Amino acid sequence: MTTIDLGYRPRRWQQSTHEDRSHYFVLAVHRRAGKTKLAVADLIDSALRFNLDRGMYGYIAPLRTQAKAIAWGELKAMCSNLIIAGKAEVKESELAVEFWNNATIRLFGADDPDSLRGYRWDKVWLDEVAQMKSDVWPEVVMPACQDRNAPAGFIGTPKGVDAFSELFYRGLHDTTGMWASKRWTVYDTGVFTPEEIERIKGQMSEKAFAREFMCDFDAGSEDQLISMTSVEAAARRPATPDKAHGASVILGVDPARFGDDRTAIVRRQGVVCYPPVIMRDADNMRVADAVVQQKELHGADAIFVDIGNGAGVVDRLRMLGHQVIEVPFGGKATADTLYLNKRAEKCCLMRDCIDAGGCIPDDLGLKQELCAPTYTYDNRGRVKLESKDDIVKRIPEMSPDKADALALTFAAPVAARTPMSELQKRYPNLPIDNIGQPERWSPEW
Repeated sequence: MTTIDLGYRPRRWQQSTHEDRSHYFVLAVHRRAGKTKLAVADLIDSALRFNLDRGMYGYIAPLRTQAKAIAWGELKAMCSNLIIAGKAEVKESELAVEFWNNATIRLFGADDPDSLRGYRWDKVWLDEVAQMKSDVWPEVVMPACQDRNAPAGFIGTPKGVDAFSELFYRGLHDTTGMWASKRWTVYDTGVFTPEEIERIKGQMSEKAFAREFMCDFDAGSEDQLISMTSVEAAARRPATPDKAHGASVILGVDPARFGDDRTAIVRRQGVVCYPPVIMRDADNMRVADAVVQQKELHGADAIFVDIGNGAGVVDRLRMLGHQVIEVPFGGKATADTLYLNKRAEKCCLMRDCIDAGGCIPDDLGLKQELCAPTYTYDNRGRVKLESKDDIVKRIPEMSPDKADALALTFAAPVAARTPMSELQKRYPNLPIDNIGQPERWSPEW
């Protein structure tokens, strides 16, 4: 057996990762911990052990220039002894190192997804996944891992709700044995001394330190309306029949005639939100037909439609003989001393529902949309929610249609099918003593 010295001496946290045998490994690690060094060393180790035909190992950063800046020098340095011995050849233009055993390690940028297509991976690491488009892994890289059942590693520092957080929580709650997730904070890795940690902590805000060095996924924004922890907990709760039985069935409809927005139809019954119905490029007739279908299929007691884009849908539904309630997002809140407008009020009620034991689908898009809005207060102390347009400017790929449709189901109280006394027995922890105060709770609770 030949020993090859890469000049790499892993720390305890890095060694723990190298020894893990999970097929998919998600690693949340603080800044300057040595994430890139770990990924490069792991790829080299795997490539040197390769004994099949034409091995391909990939390191993917958000940008190709970023991959070159942070990993290319590291890769060449670790392979220097092999290069000198003629056992490895550097391909500068391709950002690749080819080994004598027909295995290749190559660096890529996720900013050019097409450059990742056509490969048959043997192993791949995605670095700083939070900065990549959400479809890079499931639609581009993962299919190319199937031919040889290639393992994959995901590594980064949390930035809130995004593709990386979804992968992390998937690994955290995995029961198949295929996925694993690990969080390494600045107190775990041993990279900094206690004195250095205190100095770093003193130079950053509490939220920034929690995000960058404590790997706290909830620290993405100090003014985030709904936390990721709350959303993930709601997505993990089982939507058992007793949680919806006897409560009113409510439909929220957020229409979009054309363009990038989608029409979203969300059904909520009690504390349970069901998977949304999504339509693209649907005219008013098709949307109205879909709403009627949902109403008849589930026996909806109320239909709330955003009047901003939904005037035609409302007219069509009424023409067909259905009762519809128009909701102006920018209209006056019922509790106008607490909320700037109806949208802020609905979203706060939705947050309260989630925090009080609500169940939502395990839908990445919906979870991201729920956690996206930030809030402030106006000069009267009322909650003012970030506008939908501002959210799209801040997060270009996001259009919070699903979340807005769910929020619409909280537009007004809807009479419960089950008596309050029965609901109180079933849900003793829900604050139903506030019934009759629509600024806080809907009667069906």
